[in-house]
Amino acid sequence: MDTVAPVLEVDLHRLDLRFLDARLQEPRAVEVLARSIEQSGQLLPCIVVRDESGDRLILIDGYRRILALRRLGRDTACVESWACDLAQALLTVLARVHGRPLAALEEALLLRELVHGQGLSEREVARRSGRDVSWVSRRLALVCGLPDGLLDAVRKGTVSTWAATRVLAPLARANTDHATQLLSALDSTLLSSRDLQTWFQHYRTAPRAAREHMVSHPRLFIQSLHARDEQRADAGVREGPEGQCLADVRQLLALIKRLRPCWSIGDPPVFPEPLQKALRGLRIALNTLQADLARSLDHDPQPDP
Repeated sequence: MDTVAPVLEVDLHRLDLRFLDARLQEPRAVEVLARSIEQSGQLLPCIVVRDESGDRLILIDGYRRILALRRLGRDTACVESWACDLAQALLTVLARVHGRPLAALEEALLLRELVHGQGLSEREVARRSGRDVSWVSRRLALVCGLPDGLLDAVRKGTVSTWAATRVLAPLARANTDHATQLLSALDSTLLSSRDLQTWFQHYRTAPRAAREHMVSHPRLFIQSLHARDEQRADAGVREGPEGQCLADVRQLLALIKRLRPCWSIGDPPVFPEPLQKALRGLRIALNTLQADLARSLDHDPQPDP
């Protein structure tokens, strides 16, 4: 937008909030904004364009400000009316560098409206918003095939954008039923981002039967992991460094036992070059360990049984 648009004070009932579902509500942010407006007034106008009839104003940007004004019981809002069509207004919001940056999911929802609602191609959207086509495609992939329940949870702030894009979205694309069950479980028992990431790492390697329990009771699964880690920590304190060394030796013996059958591959065995290189490094490490063991065991006048 090259020209300065007029700022008007309009009644809230004249605003068409058709893109409310494309914005994250984030109740805490709305509450902070409401306190700011109550103390200092509405410092930034909302962005609107007129609809086809010219009677109603389509809200393009400023949804948090409208929610904050409603929270304060206000009837009017300051708006900046842009003299352009709806598609151009949405593209301009995507290209703007000032103001609150849009979350990735908000960008994806606006792009979906431009492509599927306004009929623009991904290439045209990229050109007119100052982005590249791959960026548009990646953003659209965030909301492709996501259940409506998940999108609603993200909009309302019950699920973070990180959890939606890193855990629930990949899970929904792989198993929609499990994503729905997990989302339902998170309604009653929230997990931190770290716990949810840990949960997803275990889910990807878990057997099918275990996955069913994990999606139904994610909190219980995380608690069991924490309890196991605490038991291991307690055992480490109790047994000291000697106990840890004993556990490592037993693991090493088990690995050596598992490696022995590899030498029956051929006579002599033929290994690919990467494996040969790794085996040469292993032989050097074992020779060094053998020398250390000789100094510790063979020359100790009172060896420890």
